[in-house]
Amino acid sequence: MSSLFTPFTLKDVTLRNRIVVSPMCQYSAEDGVVNDWHHVHLAGLARGGAGLVVAEATAVSPEGRITPGCAGIWSDEQIEPWKKAVGLMKAAGAVPGIQIGHAGRKASANRPWEGDDHIAASDPRGWETLAPSDIEFGANLPKVPKAMTIADIERIKADFVAAAKRALAAGFEWLELHFAHGYLGQNFFSTWSNKRTDNYGGNFDGRARFLLETLAAVRDVWPEHLPLAARFGVTEFDGTDDLEEGIEMVRRFKDGGLDIIDVSIGFSTPTANIPWGPAFMAPIAQRVRREVGLPATTSWFISQPKQADALIADDMVDMVSLGRPLLANSHWPYQAALELGVDKPSWTLPAQYAHWLERYRTA
Repeated sequence: MSSLFTPFTLKDVTLRNRIVVSPMCQYSAEDGVVNDWHHVHLAGLARGGAGLVVAEATAVSPEGRITPGCAGIWSDEQIEPWKKAVGLMKAAGAVPGIQIGHAGRKASANRPWEGDDHIAASDPRGWETLAPSDIEFGANLPKVPKAMTIADIERIKADFVAAAKRALAAGFEWLELHFAHGYLGQNFFSTWSNKRTDNYGGNFDGRARFLLETLAAVRDVWPEHLPLAARFGVTEFDGTDDLEEGIEMVRRFKDGGLDIIDVSIGFSTPTANIPWGPAFMAPIAQRVRREVGLPATTSWFISQPKQADALIADDMVDMVSLGRPLLANSHWPYQAALELGVDKPSWTLPAQYAHWLERYRTA
């Protein structure tokens, strides 16, 4: 049997296969409230056959949004629309997950197709950004953030906790903390963005503190029987030997109660030299998985069924996370099952589709 189509169990949750829909921002919410676009989008991906669907980066506070159109979970008003999305995903056979985070100094930006840059200071749609230090990202994101006070830090940790509670109330069964991609969690860990001299900066322990305290606070309210994940940039590809620190951070996550790691890139500097190529993060994810002893997934340029299957079969990762391939073809799991010789591949889809596809597959 194909390794990609074996079930995967973590805590009390079992995925029907190892295919994960990576969180992909839709920039289509209104005041953080998801709508019919998100319901159709997420239901379609679940109906396509993935084992786990992780909803897009969802802001824990209004200023934590990347753009004005980003989804949120900072208000009880946002629970019911998310609950509808959860029901649709579960009805289609997928485990419903959500990624929660804060965009830090990359917040207050225009949507990608409207510039993908910081909203102008004169534009009332924008807002003040926050980060560990008052250092801009640069390039298309030149806004200088406000250096966070201890009160800001405590408030945002509390926002993560409140968001986790709302995610549970909405019915999500898989929670991922967004500590990657140059957003707030990564801002604290990265020496590119954190120049603090207090307990939240400086050496490794200081730069790790916000992430570990946030994890601990969320772990206290997120049920032990449900998986708690984090997406974390273990390396910046900036020419420094930072992977050792990244792996040690994941080790601390494990000690703090994390169940699975989504191995990704830091994206803390626009000058990084990222070696784009097919599944280029997989060997790094394998090393993290092996050295830390924590289940792992990764993404980035994984698109071919045999490629994805080999990553599981060769014990490089426990699951593969796909984004653009599933946008291009939400029924990618069916195509993968055909290519990998899975028995009755049509049954990766709901009966309403599988009946017709299986009946006439050899006709």
